Amino acid sequence: MSSKTTIATFSTCALFFPMFACADFVGDSTANIELRNFYFNRDFRNGPPTTQRDSAAEWAQGAMFRFASGYTTGTVGFGVDALGMLGVKLDGGDGSGGTGLLPADRSSKNGRGSQDEYSKLELTAKAKVSETVLKVGSLAFRNPVVQSNDTRLLPSTFQGGMATSSDIDGLSLQAGKLRQIKVNSSSDYQDFTGNRIGGVSDDFRFAGGTYAVTKGLSTSLFYGNLENIYRQVFGGIVYELPLGDKQSLKFDLRYSKSKEDGNFRNLDNRAANGQVSYSLGGNMFTVAYQRMSGDDPFPYIANSDPYLVNFVQIGDFANVDERSWQVRYDYNFASLGVPGLTFMTRYVSGDNVQINGGHSGQEWERNTDIAYIVQSGPLKNLGLKVRNATVRSNFGNDLDETRLIVSYTWALW
Repeated sequence: MSSKTTIATFSTCALFFPMFACADFVGDSTANIELRNFYFNRDFRNGPPTTQRDSAAEWAQGAMFRFASGYTTGTVGFGVDALGMLGVKLDGGDGSGGTGLLPADRSSKNGRGSQDEYSKLELTAKAKVSETVLKVGSLAFRNPVVQSNDTRLLPSTFQGGMATSSDIDGLSLQAGKLRQIKVNSSSDYQDFTGNRIGGVSDDFRFAGGTYAVTKGLSTSLFYGNLENIYRQVFGGIVYELPLGDKQSLKFDLRYSKSKEDGNFRNLDNRAANGQVSYSLGGNMFTVAYQRMSGDDPFPYIANSDPYLVNFVQIGDFANVDERSWQVRYDYNFASLGVPGLTFMTRYVSGDNVQINGGHSGQEWERNTDIAYIVQSGPLKNLGLKVRNATVRSNFGNDLDETRLIVSYTWALW
């Protein structure tokens, strides 16, 4: 850390805490800048009049400054985190917006243009006692009942408070209350809505934990409640079995049960899903199955990520009564002496979707990712990724999609 940076950080701490408490606050702090160049093109293959448009395409540059302080000394340590974000449009004429990279410009042609730029400032206060941490303010995290999204130019965040604890050996606990969400392409917080089920709420509460029974076996139990919309209970088991030199078998089994909350309409969903992965050297082969039961689709907060094995690049395969299976192949080229280069391809097929009282709905999605991160030299941490997806459905949109992402992370200290 440079002397100027050290003085600035130390001065910030001294404004709020006694001088003797600031050493760990400064010494354990970290900061980095991430640049993210993102091109997104989605082609609506069924075209008008089904979608009223042929395609959506945008190109944008994002920049993120992340700062995480250490904690002041004492029984209770205090700290602060900050995340500043900026998104700038590079290309995306009238009528081609709507990819989620940039905020919509409603005054543009057909209301489908995008704004030239937008920014966000996220602040989080934190306190720590032993191995228990309380955070209040802007939050970005993932667990089986609520997950923030980071698949666009800038990540989404939640507003609220949460506590995490790992004081008990092998047991990780989480609990919290969230008030609003700031979606990827917005500078403002907004109330929660239920994905595909509707309703509006400003109160999501969750609690749960994961216990490591052995080195390779863990179990999870979580509860989530979007007030006046739904209640959800999740249980999961992950077991990894070593089979020999550079071989292993991993089982990931998940089950969720969701019901309505308060005066919301009757809601009933049961989601059983799981996957098995076999790793051999740089190869990984995965098969997965997902089954929706009940009268409703899988409920989760709109613009967040559902914790489902068949939630992929575009689809979640979580419609009413849907059955879906997946085959996937990953390869890490480090096994061939090219560390940082990875490849993934998968195919997901779903059927039995309830449509107009029947079960004739069918859909499939194919994804391919190729990514490379420079491992050393002046361009270390430069990342290149190409993501391609194809979706076909007899009840929704047919899509072809390509994403090109160039990222660079520079550690300041």
